[in-house]
Amino acid sequence: MSEPIHVGPADEIEAGEAKVIDADDTGTGSDIAVFHSEEGGFYALDDECTHETASLADGWIEGNEVECPVHSARFCLKTGEALCLPATVNARTHKVEVRDGEVLLYPGVSPAGA
Repeated sequence: MSEPIHVGPADEIEAGEAKVIDADDTGTGSDIAVFHSEEGGFYALDDECTHETASLADGWIEGNEVECPVHSARFCLKTGEALCLPATVNARTHKVEVRDGEVLLYPGVSPAGA
């Protein structure tokens, strides 16, 4: 398993918000958005919408979904599944853990159950 990236304290990402980790730091070639869902979980997706260039971190989080701010495509935060048009390609997911109150991101590692 790859070494995790320390995202920061869990309480610094409010529920319904996201933090972007730069592609230079992720080693995946993509910015990764770490989301704190309104349900309380932390999830990570490639930050770019699969439909058109737009930051998913700038979108709206409702429950365990994020809506793209450009054309309203929605993605499941748990699985990355594209839930409605115009997106037809799923977003890539990454493993996130909260350990001792700190958020850790494992770029390129699929979360359990994804």
